Amino acid sequence: MKKIVLLLMVLFAFGAAYAQQPFSQVDHWLDAHASEMGGRLILVVYKDGKVIYSHAVNEMNGRQQILVRLIAKRKGAEPDLGDYTETTKQPIASCSKWLSAALVMTFVDEGKIRLNDTVGKFLPVLSKNGKGGITIGDCLSHMTGILSPDLKEDLKEKRQANNMDEVINQIGGYPIEGLPGTVFRYSNTGLQIAGAILEKITGKRFETLFAERIAGPLGMKNTDFGYSAVALPAGGASSTPEDYIHFLTMILNKGIFHGKRILSEKSIDAMQVNRITPDVKVAYTPAEVTGVGYGYGEWIMGSGLVSSPGLFGSYPWIDNRKGYCAFLMAFYLKSDGRQEKYAELRKLVDEQIR
Repeated sequence: MKKIVLLLMVLFAFGAAYAQQPFSQVDHWLDAHASEMGGRLILVVYKDGKVIYSHAVNEMNGRQQILVRLIAKRKGAEPDLGDYTETTKQPIASCSKWLSAALVMTFVDEGKIRLNDTVGKFLPVLSKNGKGGITIGDCLSHMTGILSPDLKEDLKEKRQANNMDEVINQIGGYPIEGLPGTVFRYSNTGLQIAGAILEKITGKRFETLFAERIAGPLGMKNTDFGYSAVALPAGGASSTPEDYIHFLTMILNKGIFHGKRILSEKSIDAMQVNRITPDVKVAYTPAEVTGVGYGYGEWIMGSGLVSSPGLFGSYPWIDNRKGYCAFLMAFYLKSDGRQEKYAELRKLVDEQIR
């Protein structure tokens, strides 16, 4: 009898300990992969009105610390070698695309532009170069038909420009690889054109419009597109896990944040329709999202899953089916195996969501 009681006590203690350790497998995954994913990671998960998980890891080696110092030196800032927190701010690369597409959709909601408007209506230089028939919808879905340069090379070229008109002139000179809407090429070009259109119709800078229409209403106090000569809608934002979760929450809640409507439900739905139909040629897609669909500013991955990963390793996602969103912040450039890593992490998080 004593042995039975002892066994029951052990089993109860084990069960209680397990119950008190939700997300323990996620903890282990982050701990195990931090060193190969830039040395530092933080994952924040949100569901049912609150953050239900937040865990940071710092396993930076000497080489990774040197890289952080070099990047900080280029910016004229002090290097931050501490742990990531929910308020750590850093560049988020292509995670910016989701933010920019949402900004464009606020103008669609107000009737100031339409997705089937052609860009030549606003930017005559593109018409002069045979690109005036591209629609705003084509721009948001990377289907401009323009043969854009390599992503890194393209961003470098745009950062050297003096103003938005100069960038649009550059785009005007790019070659054409197909009719608008028939070729998918993941690039910076479409969102740059869309950003230029917003500036033309408002007389305001893209950064200001983002602050007024997205960052401000969502309480994204530490998110911006910088203050250089030209905004880069496709990859120029910096943000924090806390801020980006606010944005994801709005998308998850069909355009509403803290009771206030930011985007119409119609716009949210339009953003999450896969535009890569069977008759569309896929000219280029990043390795970490091979074989999935694309809407407006976000990847459509099936079963209610949408995302917009960035070049530096940060990975936001929304699971509409399970009703949660998450943001993984990282900083590393090696993209080999990222798709598999993201899938592993999502599976572990999914197993904890009830």
